[in-house]
Amino acid sequence: MARVVLDQADDVEPEDEEAGGDYFVDQKSPLDFVKSGSPLLDCVLGGGWPLRRISNLVGDESTGKTLIAIEAMANFHRQYDGLMFYREAESAFDLQYAETLGMPVQHVSFVEPDKFMTIEDFYNDVEECCNECIRRRRPGIYFCDSLDGLSDVEEMNTVKKEGFSKGTYGVKKAKDLHKMMRLQCSMIAEANVHLGVISQTKDKINAQFPTKTRSGGRALNFFASQALWLSQRDKVWITRSKIKRVIGVTVRAQMKKSKIALPYRECDVTIRFGQGIDSMASDLDWLEEVKRLDEVIDGSRDAYEKGLAKMPDAPYWDEVRRVDAEVVRLWREIEGVFMGGARRKYAD
Repeated sequence: MARVVLDQADDVEPEDEEAGGDYFVDQKSPLDFVKSGSPLLDCVLGGGWPLRRISNLVGDESTGKTLIAIEAMANFHRQYDGLMFYREAESAFDLQYAETLGMPVQHVSFVEPDKFMTIEDFYNDVEECCNECIRRRRPGIYFCDSLDGLSDVEEMNTVKKEGFSKGTYGVKKAKDLHKMMRLQCSMIAEANVHLGVISQTKDKINAQFPTKTRSGGRALNFFASQALWLSQRDKVWITRSKIKRVIGVTVRAQMKKSKIALPYRECDVTIRFGQGIDSMASDLDWLEEVKRLDEVIDGSRDAYEKGLAKMPDAPYWDEVRRVDAEVVRLWREIEGVFMGGARRKYAD
């Protein structure tokens, strides 16, 4: 199918009565959101991670999937008096590291690895957690890290009876995931819970060109309100005492599906190891990309960043909040330019 490109004049002024897209540009949603830790990423997400909905966080290795989930848990704790559930299926979660990044681990519910091994365990656990939120009348956030670490009862029984070499192909897992989402999406909404499912990318077998996919079939394509795909763009280097080290990564976040805001929006997010999302660095990169940096800061970026490094904590965070607010304002302004001029009703 041919790609359609609409070329509109830069000076087109939309008519208020017939211009479409104001709902998305203003980001006035009836949903409540959990902040991601980066206002720029919140703009891509349409406000953050929405309560009462399902999101799918998909990414290559070392793209900060778990870190972004940890940031979401920390922000949920700051924003709401709610319940937090983190389910880890890869036996690789480090509680001390998560606490260093800000996760309030003493307030988060975890389970033993042998209690969270299959899709059936996932289904039963989500149902139990949603019922607890409903019973206690408190919102909740639930992350599954990750879907790829889960098996299914049929596969495990097959391995026990017929040995490891017996093929299972994971078909039952995909069917069970679709069944789970179909049965529980209304309960998630009733419980006022955000369900986040983390997925690892993998190469599609026998594809003509290198193609990325993720496990679980097409269930999340349908039921997830957000599908955010992460890929590593670059490494962040720093030199101290003539020694050069990688201290973080820059990750491209692409919104491939959204029922919350406009899809196919993207941004680059800087993640610092041991610290989390660097909101300021992400903001400045984006402002440079859209050529609006001089509207927000005085002088060169290099001089500005040197000044930031010398600031005490209180004025530093005040400046971060100011720049964050400017980024959100400019994002909406730019979105308004692209949405302007499109007509959504036929003329009488």
